[in-house]
Amino acid sequence: MLVIRKAVPSDVPQIRALIRELAEYEKSPSLAVATEEDLLRDGFGESPRYSCLMAEWDGGVAGFAFYFHNYSTWRGRWGMHLEDLFVRPALRGRGIGKALFAELARIAVHEGCARMNWHVLDWNTPAIDFYQRLGAKLLPEWRVMRLDGEALERVAGLHG
Repeated sequence: MLVIRKAVPSDVPQIRALIRELAEYEKSPSLAVATEEDLLRDGFGESPRYSCLMAEWDGGVAGFAFYFHNYSTWRGRWGMHLEDLFVRPALRGRGIGKALFAELARIAVHEGCARMNWHVLDWNTPAIDFYQRLGAKLLPEWRVMRLDGEALERVAGLHG
């Protein structure tokens, strides 16, 4: 039986495990450096920076959806950014991902979000196909940009 629920602090070890599994799937395990302490502080402290839904199948953790809010200057309303949606490979094909996504959509509508955005790797055709079947569209004219590490510090004036 499938249960979708909001994460609680005691879920942090499982959230961390799911993040590591996702990083393995995306062929970047060394980049997943968030600690349980980071996740606990930033998701369950005084000013949470993210929210998380947990999916359980027959009492075991099956997957998660990790999200936070952003703001659309054009729409004049906030939106939802889906950072990660992951279902353990052995449990795929049972409607778990669709149920997580539908719950996110309900939350977004209930909270008055103008839209939901997320990134998907160009080689991840199963995910692209999944999202398109749900009605999502690729935005080919947009490119994701990132500034991190030393480059971020340099722009901030911390390095010459």
